[in-house]
Amino acid sequence: MLLYVTIGTNDLDRAGAFYDAVLATLGYRRQRQDGTEIGYSLDGDVRCRFWVVTPFNGEPATFGNGTTIALVAETRAAVDAFHAAALANGGTDEGAPGLRPFHPNFYAAFVRDPDGNKLSAVCERPE
Repeated sequence: MLLYVTIGTNDLDRAGAFYDAVLATLGYRRQRQDGTEIGYSLDGDVRCRFWVVTPFNGEPATFGNGTTIALVAETRAAVDAFHAAALANGGTDEGAPGLRPFHPNFYAAFVRDPDGNKLSAVCERPE
């Protein structure tokens, strides 16, 4: 359904370091970069699906209140690694890894990046 997602940043270098470490835990790699954006994709994908950008209008980047971008994690261990990498690279905790009440196998972690954008990694498989 979604073609791609963008996340705003006020410091592209800092955001790139954060997302290089955090998205690698889910299999995403930096594929493209210029002075205003960095694109990530899964190995083998022909296009970047996750972009970190400085706002096109030149205004400061802000986060959306009530907005969360949830990324698929293949294993619960990947959710744990995502959370740990986020905290080790300047992110903040918004919900430690664990089961959530959405259904019996909804295992997720929630973090904020250094710009305040809220992210989640979710594994919906049984252990």
